[in-house]
Amino acid sequence: MNTKVDFKKSLKGLYNPKKSSFHLVDVPPMNFLMIDGKGNPNNSIDYQDAMGALYTLSYGLKFALKSQGYDHVIPPIEGLWWMENMQEFSFANKDIWLWTMMIMQPEWITQEWVETVRKKAKMKKDNPFIDKVRFERFYEGLSVQFLYTGAYDNEAPRIAEMHKFILTNGYKVNGKHHEIYLGDPRKTSPERLQTVIRQPVMNL
Repeated sequence: MNTKVDFKKSLKGLYNPKKSSFHLVDVPPMNFLMIDGKGNPNNSIDYQDAMGALYTLSYGLKFALKSQGYDHVIPPIEGLWWMENMQEFSFANKDIWLWTMMIMQPEWITQEWVETVRKKAKMKKDNPFIDKVRFERFYEGLSVQFLYTGAYDNEAPRIAEMHKFILTNGYKVNGKHHEIYLGDPRKTSPERLQTVIRQPVMNL
């Protein structure tokens, strides 16, 4: 394979949707590097180390497979967010949030390649979270999503509208709150950040 694959283009409906209101998508099974944690992402050292581990392995895999004739643009970082009691889930108590951060991996990535790259990464970087990253197939299926533009802390009203849309259209929540971060908060002003916000659903 000589062409660099960009999943924001080849899977545009999932990773770079047009600006629109809430809409249904059928998300196929895909492979991910994933890592779990707990706490406020804005001030958690564990969160930063977890993100570092994800990117270390993702870029390690990209360059390792490039020598085998494969190449791809690293997909955006994604997050699953929840609480033990989802009835209490809100943006006001992030310190007790549970999360899974993840980066989608191309079909040519295998568990064997992950372990090879992990071993090399541990020799170069002193980050214990590298051992906590897992390679897993993840399936969401039918979901409602929309493209949100704005600061992360201002998402709540639109998410509430999305949940109302889900109920009024005959569905109910069936999985964890999912966000795909298309922008880099280090380089983009908060009001211009773009995030795909997704919620798996099932029929009532």
